[in-house]
Amino acid sequence: MKVIEEFFRELDHEWKSGQEGKITLLVIGSGALFLQTDYERGTKDSDVLETPEISPDVSKRLRALAGRGSPLFKKYRVFLDIVRAPIPFLPQTPIFHPVPGFKNFKNFEVKVLDVVDVAVSKLKPFRPQDKKDIEFLANKKLLPYDRLLERFHLVLDYYSMDARAGDFPKFLENLNTVERDMLFVPESKIELPDYI
Repeated sequence: MKVIEEFFRELDHEWKSGQEGKITLLVIGSGALFLQTDYERGTKDSDVLETPEISPDVSKRLRALAGRGSPLFKKYRVFLDIVRAPIPFLPQTPIFHPVPGFKNFKNFEVKVLDVVDVAVSKLKPFRPQDKKDIEFLANKKLLPYDRLLERFHLVLDYYSMDARAGDFPKFLENLNTVERDMLFVPESKIELPDYI
């Protein structure tokens, strides 16, 4: 069993249930890749997307139990990081999948971001570890090119009237790098709006 799986199992076991019932945790980033593929690399954070279910009280309790410096962090060297919903570049309706091995959890329903949406979200920061994550998906044939383009266009459509539309040229340049260097397909020629 992977360390991240043990981490989430112990989080569920140690959680003191309040009045909120079962809480959905939407795992994004590399944590989502670790939980649905055979991929592993050194990382400490497991990003969870902020949702209405994660109230300020629940957020505080999650951080105390599983955040940076918490008992679970000291044991597993992994911590939970709650990410504000607008931060990652995702389509308006991201695709999440339940983690089959976590069906018997009492306190949480853990869902992971679809691997293609993970790849698209990583095109914005495109740090060395993001490139490594995308390259893993490409090498494992887990990044169908038509779906990557479809999800990429959905992000462009969703953020086209947003202040972050100014990031689109770099976002597109990073997609072209993936196309050329990892998927070995011609670079997309996507026309961006004139105001960008």
